[in-house]
Amino acid sequence: MDSPCIRMCALNEEDVCLGCGRMLNEITSWASYSDARRASLMADCKKRLFLLGKKTASMEKP
Repeated sequence: MDSPCIRMCALNEEDVCLGCGRMLNEITSWASYSDARRASLMADCKKRLFLLGKKTASMEKP
């Protein structure tokens, strides 16, 4: 499975990449993960990015 990196690397204060949704330790360990672990992580990343979007949107409201 290919890396989910979209070359928009920027970590927030919780060490979550705002581009792909992986945590810093997941980024550095990606190559050692099995395909099953990577697939599971991809689901986690989608959830994180969704929640980050909701958090950002709520912070932008007056």
